[in-house]
Order: sequence, then C-alpha cells, then structure tokens
Amino acid sequence: MNTKPLPIVHLFTDGACSGNPGPGGWGFVLRHLATGKEMEQSGGQANTTNNQMELMAVVRGLAALKKKCDVELFTDSVYVGKGLTEWMQKWKANGWKRREGGKLKPVKNEELWRRLDELASQHQLKYTRVAGHSGHPENERCDELAVEACQRYR
Repeated sequence: MNTKPLPIVHLFTDGACSGNPGPGGWGFVLRHLATGKEMEQSGGQANTTNNQMELMAVVRGLAALKKKCDVELFTDSVYVGKGLTEWMQKWKANGWKRREGGKLKPVKNEELWRRLDELASQHQLKYTRVAGHSGHPENERCDELAVEACQRYR
C-alpha cells in the first residue's frame, strides 16, 4: 500500500496573563513547512490564569488544522510540555485525577487538558521546548499576540 506522508506543520504557542488569575491572552503561529503558508491567531479572557492561556494556545492551534498532520509543537510552557509527555497518561489512567499528598484530586484545567488530549490524538505530535524571551522569533511573535490579546481585557 502506498501511503502518502502526512503534511508537516510547526505550531508555535504562547500564553500571557496580567495577574494570575487576571486578564489573559493566547497566541499561536502555525506554519505548513512544504508551502511556507502561515496562520496566526490570538484571543483572551477577562479572568483566567497563565496556565489556562498556555493550554488554550495549543488547543486553538491544533483545532485550526483541517486534516491529520505531523505536528511539532514549540512552546516555552513547561506545564504544557510535562502535561503532554509525563502527566497526561497517568491522569487518564486515574480517571483524570492527580496524586497530591497521597490522595487523588481533580486535575486542574481538566476541560482544557481533555480537549488537548482529543486534538493531539488526531495528529502525530512532537513537543519541543523553547526558552521564553530568548530571541526565538516565533516564540516572541506568539508572546506579542498573547500580550496584545491580554491587554484588550485590562
């Protein structure tokens, strides 16, 4: 069987919050590698957290894809990265609960994590951590988008 390779896309994301909780914003840049075509989006909320905005950026970026892709996610969020690579499988096995002090407690931001899990399962997803505010052009652009969106709610 001759299977066509999946389109390769890079997804760059960032979230921002003024206060935690407080007004927040998210932004992403999605780049199709073969064509160089790019899409940018951003948005925000009046009362949210930085972690929620980091998650929302990834959720919205993956949701923008119309078909299955080979996606490399670039984010400065250790929270998103560890959630995807270390924590989520355990949470799912525990009914979306996390261990804290020897007890199972609800996962924070469970709705966003569930949506991220659903979207990630539709693609081949690889996580790559970038250092925030280090001059990485796409990360800086996502930060600009997120901060601009956040400022609309201040």
